[in-house]
Amino acid sequence: MAVISYREALNQAMREEMERDANVFVMGEEVGHYNGAYKVTQGLLQRFSERRVVDTPIAEMGFAGVGVGAAMVGLRPIIEFMTWNFSLVAIDQIVNSAAKMFQMSGGQFNIPIVFRGPSGPAVQVGSQHSQALESWYAHVPGLSVVLPSTAYDAKGLLKTAIRDDNPVVFMEGETLYGMTGEVPEAEYLIPFGVGDIKRPGKDVTLVAWSRMVHVCLDAAKELAKQGIDAEIVDPRTLRPLDSAIICDSVKKTGRCVIVEVGWPQAGFGAEIAYQVQRQCLDALDAPVERVCSDDVPMPYAKNLEDEVQPQVKDVIAAVRRALYLD
Repeated sequence: MAVISYREALNQAMREEMERDANVFVMGEEVGHYNGAYKVTQGLLQRFSERRVVDTPIAEMGFAGVGVGAAMVGLRPIIEFMTWNFSLVAIDQIVNSAAKMFQMSGGQFNIPIVFRGPSGPAVQVGSQHSQALESWYAHVPGLSVVLPSTAYDAKGLLKTAIRDDNPVVFMEGETLYGMTGEVPEAEYLIPFGVGDIKRPGKDVTLVAWSRMVHVCLDAAKELAKQGIDAEIVDPRTLRPLDSAIICDSVKKTGRCVIVEVGWPQAGFGAEIAYQVQRQCLDALDAPVERVCSDDVPMPYAKNLEDEVQPQVKDVIAAVRRALYLD
């Protein structure tokens, strides 16, 4: 298999789907002539022309609404937000139009639209550009919420998202674009609602998505030196959620630590903790632990920014609490 970056995997997915289906088009700020703020749409304008790669004004509410209207008449828009933080300007179109149109029209209108872009903290971009908003969108019926952690997952899940007849919130780890991994040259799709074991283990289950998967992988290496064998479960999609793969792991290990970069109150990890205690309470040998960012707006100073977010040491400490070692 070829080894390509997360960024290139996303680009391949869009290119292949645009070649397969003439109704697919890309719209957003700087997606065309600038090749995208993170170069995810690089080369698409030259291949498909301005008719299908549309540069927009700085008007998220406007172009998100144009995308919903285009989806209503049979096109398949890919709407890029320069960052998911900017989606808050367009949240009415995502939540009140895209997510509800099928139900409110009595099934007359499918909305085959993908809202995609970088999500979560980057590096020193300030509190207004460093938010993890997946729990907000996962709260909304009518939306699928997807957070790939690897290049392989990014391509397979994005192709599935583009072919879906319903709106998809596709959140790409802002610090993952340059990360590389193996991606098959043959076409493949990854279905929604199917999680993945990123590392098998027997002593404790770590549940994480997007960039936190890699924090957990690093923590698992350190835990192995202490004789602790951690299993890492990546749900890949939060809505729909593969609670079965999580609970099967917890039934095996007896312990569960949930790691997310979002804030603790009403974070998605709380929903996973509920599902774990509801479905496999008898298998738990310790309370479910959660590792989140601190309950504060993101600081700008690099040392404080790092301290606020979940680090390897925080995951290790939570695992040791779950194992009653500390």
